[in-house]
Amino acid sequence: MSASTQHVRLGDMTAAAFAVAAQSSPVILLPLGSHEDHGPHQPMGDYLLADMVAENIARRATERGVPTFVAPSLPFGVADYFGSSPGGLALSPETFRRVLTDVLEGLLRHGLCKIVILNAHGGNVPVVHEVTLGFRRDKGLTIPSFYLWKIARQLMEGRIGTAHGRFGHGAEPLLALNLAMRPDCVAAGETEATACSTVLGLPVAGFGTLDFQGLAVEVPVEFDETAKDAIAVAWREQNAALGGDVAAALVSAGADFILHFNAVSGVSA
Repeated sequence: MSASTQHVRLGDMTAAAFAVAAQSSPVILLPLGSHEDHGPHQPMGDYLLADMVAENIARRATERGVPTFVAPSLPFGVADYFGSSPGGLALSPETFRRVLTDVLEGLLRHGLCKIVILNAHGGNVPVVHEVTLGFRRDKGLTIPSFYLWKIARQLMEGRIGTAHGRFGHGAEPLLALNLAMRPDCVAAGETEATACSTVLGLPVAGFGTLDFQGLAVEVPVEFDETAKDAIAVAWREQNAALGGDVAAALVSAGADFILHFNAVSGVSA
């Protein structure tokens, strides 16, 4: 089997084959994502895109001498402003915390202690921090979280700048990445900017916030009540080539991090 066809997903391997591979003390990537509303043009399952990126990172790192494998992606993220959207499926923070802890414990049980989380959902961030902090305190084990879309945004901003109004939920950088990597799942059509909803007589400023005299006030509002201006701008400026460039840079950065992480693992907690 050539390097390009070698299995890197645990789900594609037999237990016996992975038992042999595990003897090389590999790095394990754990993709986390969500199944939620990403606007009128993009598919709901960003965990599938995260899984594709994870496979590419694993192959690149393996080619560079660090055996790397991808654990099954968690398709549901922490509930985060999308309960109003048809098809949106999420977990409570407590359920997500328990599932993530159990998955990590399962890997550690077999001596797989070089783990990198590839997170693709902002709502997961505080719980991932809480769980991994617990592992560091209790076991002296540091499990980093590589936030895919946050890093992709930084990479894209480095190419086109920030003054475009096209970054945001349902917009960039996810749109360009989907156009490059999952074009068949991107729907066609026009999107216009929408007016802000109001709650308590105040405009909705973003996820869970109102604008009161220029100050952010927290309120329980969901995605359907937020303005979608960034989505309209991103759709007009859509660029699959840019998405391909950013995806390649994201994979390269991910592989670079895996090599660094592998080199320092076991040196410091």
